[in-house]
Amino acid sequence: MTAVELTVSERPGPEQAGPEQAGPAGAGPAGAGRPAAPRTSAEATTTESTLVEPAPATAPVPPAGPAAVPAPTAPGADDAPTLAEPGVDDDTVPAAVAPRRPGVLERVRRFVAAVPRRITDAAVLAFALYTVLYHLAFPFGWAPSLTFRIWLTGCALLALLRLVVAGLRERTARRPAATVPQDGTTVELTPPARRGPRWWWVLPAFGVGVAAAVTAGIGGTMPWWWPASLGLVASVAVALLARRSWLVAGPDGEPAPTVWQTGYVLLVSAGVAVSSLYMARNTPDDVFYLGKSVWVAERDSVPVRDFLFTEEVLPGLSTQPPISSIEVFAGALGRFLGLHAADATWFVLLPVLAVLAVLALWRLVHRWAPRRPMLAFTVAVGYLYLVAGSDAALGTFHLPRLYEGKGMFVSAAVPLMWVYLTDWLESRSRWKLFLIFALGVASAGLTSTAAIILPILVGAAAFAMLLVGRWLPAVLAFAAAVAYPLGSVVVSRLALGPVTEVGGETQFFDAEGTYRRTLLVGSLGVIGGLALWVAPLLMRHRTPRLLAAGAAVTMSVLFVPGVLEFLADLTGIAAVLWRVPWILALPGLIGILCTVRLPWPARLPLLGPLPWTGRTLKALTSALVAAVLLATFSLYGTPMWHRDSFVETHPHPVWKVPQDRLGRVEWIQSLTPARPPGLLLAPSTLMRLAPILSSELRVVLPRDGYLIEYDWNSEFAQDRLRLAAFADGEGVPPDDELAATLDRLDVTTVCLYFGNRAARRALERLDFEVFGEREDPAGSVRCLRKLDAGAPPPTD
Repeated sequence: MTAVELTVSERPGPEQAGPEQAGPAGAGPAGAGRPAAPRTSAEATTTESTLVEPAPATAPVPPAGPAAVPAPTAPGADDAPTLAEPGVDDDTVPAAVAPRRPGVLERVRRFVAAVPRRITDAAVLAFALYTVLYHLAFPFGWAPSLTFRIWLTGCALLALLRLVVAGLRERTARRPAATVPQDGTTVELTPPARRGPRWWWVLPAFGVGVAAAVTAGIGGTMPWWWPASLGLVASVAVALLARRSWLVAGPDGEPAPTVWQTGYVLLVSAGVAVSSLYMARNTPDDVFYLGKSVWVAERDSVPVRDFLFTEEVLPGLSTQPPISSIEVFAGALGRFLGLHAADATWFVLLPVLAVLAVLALWRLVHRWAPRRPMLAFTVAVGYLYLVAGSDAALGTFHLPRLYEGKGMFVSAAVPLMWVYLTDWLESRSRWKLFLIFALGVASAGLTSTAAIILPILVGAAAFAMLLVGRWLPAVLAFAAAVAYPLGSVVVSRLALGPVTEVGGETQFFDAEGTYRRTLLVGSLGVIGGLALWVAPLLMRHRTPRLLAAGAAVTMSVLFVPGVLEFLADLTGIAAVLWRVPWILALPGLIGILCTVRLPWPARLPLLGPLPWTGRTLKALTSALVAAVLLATFSLYGTPMWHRDSFVETHPHPVWKVPQDRLGRVEWIQSLTPARPPGLLLAPSTLMRLAPILSSELRVVLPRDGYLIEYDWNSEFAQDRLRLAAFADGEGVPPDDELAATLDRLDVTTVCLYFGNRAARRALERLDFEVFGEREDPAGSVRCLRKLDAGAPPPTD
C-alpha cells in the first residue's frame, strides 16, 4: 500500500535558512539533490508528527514477496525511515521487540542534563505545598513549627511517590512492543518548505522597534507619545509576524540541554550562591520581612496584626496582608535548625534561592533562544550583576533581595511562568497545566504583588494564544495561574478589611517614569527597549516568539500615556504599578539579543569567497554583540557590589546590615537585664535594626514609612516622629512636652550618641540616669534609664 506522508514539524524554509541549511537555487527544500547533512543537537530535538493517508484505490500496489522493489525515494532521502522491507509476507505476525535500555553513561548524561528542570520543578511544588499548608494553619490553629514538620513529611511522601511513578514508567517503557505490520512500501519523508514572514515584512518591524527603543531610552528630548506610539506599532507588527510564523510552522519540540551546558549553568549558579554570602545590602524593608521571621522563630506564632509598633494590638499593615509565606518559612526553618532567623535567612535560605533564580533564568533562555543559549545566558547574568544601583533595577531585586519574596518572584517565578506557558501551549499536557497552577500558588507565597503581576503576565500569554485561535488553552492557563493568588487576596481582604486609601497611593509613576525606573535610561534604556520591541523577532519560531510578542503588545499598551493612571484609579494600587514591567523577564530578553543572525554572503563582489564559513561569521557576530552588551553594562551600569548600589562586600559571610550599627544594637540588647520594661528610644538607624535582632527589643520607631497607614498626623505617629528626631539630635522639645510624650509611649530607656549632649541633659532633668556606656571611635553610645521605672540595680 502506498502512502502520502504529511509532516507538521517546523523546519526552516529556504527563505529563512542560513547558508548551511538552504539548498542550491532551484533545488527545492534543503537537502534535495545532495546528501543530507548531519543534524545538529538543536535540530535533533525537533518533534516530527506523521499522518499517513491511504492512497486512492486506483494507485498501483507493489507486489509483496522477495521480488518486491521498494518505491523510489527522492534524492537525498536515503536516511528516511521505511515502513516495509522486501520479502515480508502480509500475514506474518510481527514479533514483539523490547525497547533497548540506554547504557549507564547515556542514563547519567540524561540525568545530569535534566538537573535544572528537576530542581526548579521540585522547588515550585515544594514551596506551593508549604504555602497551602501555611494558609490552612490559620483556620486549624497550627503553630509554624508544626506546619513546617507537616511540610517536611509531605515533601518526603511526594518524593517517594515520584520514585514509585518513575519506576512504573520505566517498567512500562521496557515492555515488548509489537512492530508495525509491513507491506513492502517505502515511505518518503519530505519536509515541506515553511513559508515564514518575508524579510521585507520583518525589516520594517525591526526598524520601528529600534526607533522606539532609541526614543524611549534617550528620554527627555521629545514627548513620551513618540516612543509609546512607535513601541505600540512595533509590538503589533511583531505580534502579526509571530502569528503567521505560528500558523504556518509545525510544533517545535522542547530543546534538550547538553551535559556541558548543564555543567556550565550549575557552575555559574554555585558561584552566584557563594557570592550571596559576601555581599550585604542595607534594605529598609528588612525591618518588616526579617522582623516577621524573627518573631516566628522566637515565638512560634504568625503575627496577623501589627508586630512592629505594638505587640499585635493595632491592625497590621493593610499593604502587607499575611498572604506571603516565605517570611514564616524562614522563621520556621531557623527554629527547626536551632538558628537565629537572620542566620537561617542569609546563610541557608539565600544561597538556595540564588541557585534557583539562576536555574530559572537558564530554563527561560534555553527554551526561547534560537541558538547559542549559553552565550545568551552569560549576557543575562552579566546584566543582573553589572546593572544595579537604582532601587528599582532588576539587578537590585536579584541577589541582594531574593529573600524578600518579591525579589524571588521577579527573578525566578516570572521566568518559570513563561517556560511553563510555552510548554503548555505546545504540549497541552495536564502536568504542564498543573505546574502553572503550582507556580501560581508559590508566587502567592512569595509576595502579594503576584496578584497584580500574574494576571497581566498570563493575560499577555492568553492574548497571544487567542491570536492563533487557542481559546481553551488560554482560558485554562489564565484560570490555573491566577486562581490561587487572586483568591488569597480576596479572602484576606474579606477577613482583614480593604487596603487603606493612603497606603495604596503612597507613590505613583506614570508611563515614562515607570520605563525610566525599571528599564532605565541612556544606553541601558535603549538596550531595555530593544529587549522589549526587537528581541521577540529573534526568538525560536512559533510559541516562544508568539508569547514574547504578546508580552510586548501588553507592555506597549501599558506604556501608552493615561493607561497606568486609569488602572491606578480603577484598582487603588497606584503604589506598585511601577512593577508592571516585571512581566517581561527582561534579563533573559536582553541575553537573547546576542543571538541575532545576519545573512552573511558566501562571497563578496570583487573580493571572491570569504575566508571563513557562514557558520563561523554568524558565531563571531553573536560574540561581538555579546561583547558590546557586556561592555555597555560595565561602562554605564552600576555593579551590584558597588557602594552606589547600597551594597557592601565583606571578606567573610555577614548579616546584610551595617556591621558597626549591628554591634551597637547587640550591645544595647546586652543591657536588657538592667533595663526597665518599656520601649527603647535610640537613633533611627539603630531602632531599624532592633526587630531584626530580637522581637523582645521593642523600640519607638522601627521605620517611619509605615506610619502612613496609621494616620501620619495622628498623635500616635507624631509622638514617634518627635522622639526619633530628638534621639537623632535634630532638636530638643520643651521639658514638659518631652516628658508627656515619653509617658504616652512608655519609653523607659533612651540610648544616645555621645555627641548628643543636649538630649542627655534634657533627660537628666526628667530623672533619667546613665547606666551604660560603650566607647567606639565610629560612634560611642550612652544609655539612660528612667529612675522610677522599677529597674533592677546595675550589675558589674
